[in-house]
Amino acid sequence: MQCTARRLAPPGFWKRSLDEFKRLSNIAIKLEGLTVPGKPYPLITFDNPDSTELCKKMSDADIGGFSRMSLDYVPASAESKEPPHACFSGSISIDLPPSRPDVQRSGYAAWRTRDRARTLFGKALWDIDPYSYLALRVKSDGRAYHINIQTESIVPTDIHQHRLYAKNPGEWETVVVPFREFVRTNYGMVVEPQREMLRQRVRSVGIGLIDRIPGPFELRIAEIYATNQDSGVEQQANAERNTKKEPEEPEKILI
Repeated sequence: MQCTARRLAPPGFWKRSLDEFKRLSNIAIKLEGLTVPGKPYPLITFDNPDSTELCKKMSDADIGGFSRMSLDYVPASAESKEPPHACFSGSISIDLPPSRPDVQRSGYAAWRTRDRARTLFGKALWDIDPYSYLALRVKSDGRAYHINIQTESIVPTDIHQHRLYAKNPGEWETVVVPFREFVRTNYGMVVEPQREMLRQRVRSVGIGLIDRIPGPFELRIAEIYATNQDSGVEQQANAERNTKKEPEEPEKILI
């Protein structure tokens, strides 16, 4: 008896399952759980035109607001010596939609990686537990961006956040953040008690702009990855800890 089209696995299901099997096999064969990984673990790399399609875009325009944003692929340029990357840009507006009296706050834009497709082993999630840092290769305009990490936790609206501290706005740089420095938030508000990030079950990673300062913005991102290379991050974290502020509260949005 032949399988009907309805019973067939979705396109790519078996390839994703095979890739996940290879990954799990390598962990077992190489005993990676007993050693500290030396190579970085890519989470999102904007190295081809389709890479931005792996991301979900959000702004207050979704609820009638007037902020605008885009996430566009930019190819490598030998002339400007820029790597291939995504350009997160647009304009923030804090004007409230006149047709939505229930909306009392606006002025945000964000993107995150889309949920990964399922495999034979279940829902595909990132296991970054063997790594101590999150690294981002970016060129910032200096605005107050936040890094957002969402895990498959008991409270689905919890987001772990950290400010994206760019030391050299206008230049390409690698920003490295210890995972232990991320703060658990819910709808932009810090919540207690703080819990350690469930790094074995990371669902998505992304970046948001919630400073509510009207005007244009532009952040370029080449890649985001987990790593054990601190690149002097301890000194940077200590210097910034005294100036770090709690994330501001955006209009309620689940990213």
